[in-house]
Amino acid sequence: MPSEQGSPDDAEVVRAVLDGREDQYAVLVRRYQDVLFRYAERMTGRADEAEDIVQMTFVRGYRRLASCRDPERVGGWLFRIAANLCKDQLKSRRRRERPLEEVRELETKTRGEHDAAVQAEIRDRVGRALDGLPVDQREAFVLKHVEGWSYQEMSQLLEVSVPALKMRVHRAREGLQRLLDGFYMQ
Repeated sequence: MPSEQGSPDDAEVVRAVLDGREDQYAVLVRRYQDVLFRYAERMTGRADEAEDIVQMTFVRGYRRLASCRDPERVGGWLFRIAANLCKDQLKSRRRRERPLEEVRELETKTRGEHDAAVQAEIRDRVGRALDGLPVDQREAFVLKHVEGWSYQEMSQLLEVSVPALKMRVHRAREGLQRLLDGFYMQ
């Protein structure tokens, strides 16, 4: 990520932290916390989980900073840590939480205002549709259509070719369409 005018670039910050100026790590936190939070929240669908993931990302990043091979691209390195934590969280959640979907459906149906209930139902169905996608497709879809990243940016961060990412986004759109058609036919 380009630094703001007058502030050090990522590589300078990493070098300063590794040289013992640990307080400089706060520069990276400020620089990347918002984008990592938005990504984690879209991937997990939960702000509290996203906050935990971002915090764990920065803790792991700090502890392992010396292993970052390209300090110029520390943002992508942190992003990969967050992406892996999101994937782990989603796997863990799937193992323990199926009955909650039934509770959410009941909550949505019993809300007082019709418009609020409809909006909640739409959010819930879209969230469940996103949850129904393979993680790599969901990740590509969120980065492209929610975060607005270019395929080139995605390719650099995920270390996946642009054609492969285009295919993931295409398959995610098809999968979402199929899943949402199924929801609205119920």
